[in-house]
Amino acid sequence: MLRLAGNGTAHTCDGMTRRGFLEVGSLSAAGLTLPALLAAEARADQSGQKKQDNRAAIMIFNLGAPSQLDTFDLKPDAASEIRGPFQPIATTSPEIAISEIFPKHAQIADKFSLVRSCYHTAAAVHDTGHQMMQTGRLFTGGINTPHAGCVVSYLKGRKTDLPPHVIMPEPMGNTGGGLSHGQDAGFLGKANDPYVLMADPSQENFKVPDLLPPPELGEARLDRRQKLRNIVDKKLTSFEQSENAKLLNSSFQTAFQLISSPTAKQAFDLSQEPTAVRERYGMNRFGQCLLLSRRLVEAGVRFVTVNTFLTVFDEITWDIHGSKPFTSIEGMKDIVAPMYDQGYAALISDLAERGMLDDTLVCNLAEFGRTPRVNPTGGRDHWPQCWTVYFAGGGVQGGRVIGRSDPIGGYPAERPVNPAEVVATIYHSMGLEMETNLPGPAGRPFPLVDSGTKPILELF
Repeated sequence: MLRLAGNGTAHTCDGMTRRGFLEVGSLSAAGLTLPALLAAEARADQSGQKKQDNRAAIMIFNLGAPSQLDTFDLKPDAASEIRGPFQPIATTSPEIAISEIFPKHAQIADKFSLVRSCYHTAAAVHDTGHQMMQTGRLFTGGINTPHAGCVVSYLKGRKTDLPPHVIMPEPMGNTGGGLSHGQDAGFLGKANDPYVLMADPSQENFKVPDLLPPPELGEARLDRRQKLRNIVDKKLTSFEQSENAKLLNSSFQTAFQLISSPTAKQAFDLSQEPTAVRERYGMNRFGQCLLLSRRLVEAGVRFVTVNTFLTVFDEITWDIHGSKPFTSIEGMKDIVAPMYDQGYAALISDLAERGMLDDTLVCNLAEFGRTPRVNPTGGRDHWPQCWTVYFAGGGVQGGRVIGRSDPIGGYPAERPVNPAEVVATIYHSMGLEMETNLPGPAGRPFPLVDSGTKPILELF
């Protein structure tokens, strides 16, 4: 994951500095938090991927994994140790009943569709699920497949001064496996990594430091730095021939453009939102990340990834094992569900009211589900054999249920869906062809999706 150095020092992906006297001038473009947007744009034009497609995507990743049996796939007729404490409630869709802990979801159920038969066969480890659900593949043989948002960024390029893919509030942290989470560009290279917010937008006086010149460097002085750098560049022809120099040059130009862009500054400025709108989303990290996602998509960002939580260890999450430091099923109702319910319902309603939902795919994913049987401490443990994901907007027809689990919510009983199909569905919504090849390791063509993998077309 590429981020800007807090002290303004510029580094290439292997640590090379441009020159000491250019460190301040390179500052954020130093922009190695930023993909090589201009190069991506050129690739998009050359490959015939025209940018008339206005589709965007917001991936909400529910790190920790919600219990399907207590959220979107309740089994009220099962034994008490399976069905849990919550009752299903009716929604605005005649096909969908969901848990009572999501009353705001119930009011907009006609706008999203559930897939109740997602599964995978890898280890029941958070990290492996993160890999598969965000890239479509399990990392093996030293090959790290790129995040779906990085693929979209690479193939389509940018639409405005803003980065094409943004992750917020931070990348996923430790979830126990010590493995990669699949939130970077993998074999596509550091130049295509997402821009990472690294800030909590719910905090008072929220700012995005990467988009601002250092306080000691005003914009006029920054412009003079750029001119000085251009002069020095002419004297460094041998350095300029290296791949590191090309990456640094592209990053500098992109970050310089971003720093001076009124569009970028406005998009990240949540203070422009009325208080009532901010409160509608919820004055918490998750709610404000969703509001910021809407603003970024509105301003031209193609893909936003929102991590509902960052780790399963330092905060209460969907990881409801029951025993401390984790929470119980009831704790999920009291702590996690209200925040999540409010923020998601606000996002979908806001996008619909602004006429943006048809062109914005919102997908809610997780790494696995939860055991059908409640454990002795009042929680549920890891269970990759069956769980629910859901989609709204971006061409998805709302109010539907795709797939079905067995009577205890333990295994798919109808239309099983694997992670590769979930990621293919995102690509389909974004207008990518399944037959596309990416430049893989050692320059060999790497298929966008494996042979036979198809999107969940029943959603569209």
